[in-house]
Amino acid sequence: MLLNRAVAIGMSEGPRRGLALIDELAALDRYHLLHAARADLLRRLGCAPAAAEAYRQALALTANAIERAYLERRLAAL
Repeated sequence: MLLNRAVAIGMSEGPRRGLALIDELAALDRYHLLHAARADLLRRLGCAPAAAEAYRQALALTANAIERAYLERRLAAL
């Protein structure tokens, strides 16, 4: 629920605000969607190297083929 809130705030108040909230969620560090959301906010901020690293972290944590394909496309688009 906190991750969803951080993403929603990132969409409504801007990526910097959402990223600040996501960075407070250290307990979710092994959750691929945390890194995927972080990557998207970093991409929106124009921080391609950091976004790429976050996409790689998300990829390392998911085995779902559909999610992997999506994350790989996002990473390649950087």
